[in-house]
Amino acid sequence: MTSRRILETKYRISETAMALFLKEGYANVTVEAVAEASNVSRRSVFRHFESKDELVFPDHTERLGLVERCLLEAGPDTDPVDAVIAATEESLRDFLSRPELVLRRYKLTRVVPELRKREVIEHERYVALTRSFLRDRLPPDAPSFQSVALAALIDAIHRAALGNWVRGGGTTDPVAELAAGMDWVRRLMVHQSTFSTAPLLLALLPDTPQTRRVLTTLKDAAEDLL
Repeated sequence: MTSRRILETKYRISETAMALFLKEGYANVTVEAVAEASNVSRRSVFRHFESKDELVFPDHTERLGLVERCLLEAGPDTDPVDAVIAATEESLRDFLSRPELVLRRYKLTRVVPELRKREVIEHERYVALTRSFLRDRLPPDAPSFQSVALAALIDAIHRAALGNWVRGGGTTDPVAELAAGMDWVRRLMVHQSTFSTAPLLLALLPDTPQTRRVLTTLKDAAEDLL
């Protein structure tokens, strides 16, 4: 309970700060003003946040810990890609548990360049974590680039779903969008596995209208598999 109260105080200070930043301008609001509006001391603000720009990111450390716990709890027989997908889905649900904080931060990071840069740095911590997990858990014969590519792909789908939600003012269904994207990733992995193990058939065919129709049909069928 004590830990929860501390976290709630941290979030309250952050939400108060972001409301002030949006109303009065980021450069015009001091830490003292944030402390006064939050009914805490300046010292209390710095107990939770090391700097002014951290006031906008009260949840990233906790969310990174959430993702890390999800990955650590994945059993040895769990597919590593499924483990990262599950952790990503849990991260999105945690984002959505505080919608006002996410929406305010989106507005701020679009008008304050230093906050946008900080957001990129915070974001890279998450990608580095999932990339490291995949590198350690993917099969030894997996291509060296696969952990990097998969971590980036899963993250891009996550950001797209969340981005659509914030740009739409919370009117879209990011959970459904993420689930659809993750299904696509799973199909991609199955397709890649099948392609890498199946023998290749090479053939020379005459360039005729009938051949072109057959090849078009095969191409359409292959796209359906994806």
